[in-house]
Amino acid sequence: MPFIIRELKKAGISDDNIKILIGLGTHRPMTELEMEKKLGSEIVKNYKVINHDWRDPMKLQYVGKTESGTEIWINREVLEADLVLGIGHIVPHRVAGFSGGGKIIQPAVCGGTTTGQTHWLSALYPGEEIMGKEENPVRKEIEAVAEKAGLSAIFNVVQDRSGRIIAAVFGNPIKAHRKGCQISKEVFGVKIPELADVVITDSYPADVDMWQASKGVYSSNLALKKGGMVILVTPCPEGVAPQHPLVEELGYRPLAEVKTLIEEGKIKDLMVAAHLVHVGEVIKQKGRGILVSSGIGPEKAEKIGFLWAPDPNKALEMAFEMLGKQARIAVFRHGGEILPIFSEGV
Repeated sequence: MPFIIRELKKAGISDDNIKILIGLGTHRPMTELEMEKKLGSEIVKNYKVINHDWRDPMKLQYVGKTESGTEIWINREVLEADLVLGIGHIVPHRVAGFSGGGKIIQPAVCGGTTTGQTHWLSALYPGEEIMGKEENPVRKEIEAVAEKAGLSAIFNVVQDRSGRIIAAVFGNPIKAHRKGCQISKEVFGVKIPELADVVITDSYPADVDMWQASKGVYSSNLALKKGGMVILVTPCPEGVAPQHPLVEELGYRPLAEVKTLIEEGKIKDLMVAAHLVHVGEVIKQKGRGILVSSGIGPEKAEKIGFLWAPDPNKALEMAFEMLGKQARIAVFRHGGEILPIFSEGV
């Protein structure tokens, strides 16, 4: 941020004409301390920093539909800006293929209707057809929304697992993003010689709640045999999904069941519907899941569709009991962003 602001000021843009809109999507607002940690205290003190609020209709404006029919609701701050710069990083992503690029608009600063429709689209495709694929139907919708919102350019970085910047891309929101995806795939892609019976994974850096921590499940899916077991080790200090309580109420389910719940009117929030499917396709359809979490106890874990274990050793014992001692194991670190690439003979 300091470098970008310095360039803006060189171009003659005054401090009071610079606003920073935090692209929260449907996550909770950042606290003042979190803003300072992310942006630096000097920036928070000297510039207007705004939490995107997807629930407030007065903060949003309808600007039409994409060719595929996605309704576009955008934060008014974006539409009123003369120059819109998207700042973020690029990692593998279950909904969009990769993060970054136009994702700083959809879902980052959109309304719930727009985000629900694009996320539900992703639920109609298996994880293998989306995650780690820079060209996919959901990314196409995201970029159509971003273009309508007037995204001028992106500045995206690719980091390693300790947060060090490996590369940076700037420019056209599509061309620069694709270059960043190639680099991200080299950093986070891990070739594996065979699929595993048991995948043990953390969720880092997506550790706040299960809504985020499920990223560890998505990456595990790419390395898991049919009938296998995912052991997710995650803190989840804020529980299951405080912003989306329906997740805890309904639990994770396969696509067919969620479609039925939508048809019956029991699920109206397509963001929740998609999330239930994304996890459900792994722990209910393809295999099963064991949760090791200090923030989610056994009762809640079982309610949402996981078995529960107090520690990874016990979870592995449970997996061996169900699958046999001959079960092949894969262990992931940085599971929230890793990209397993199955390649026989590696």
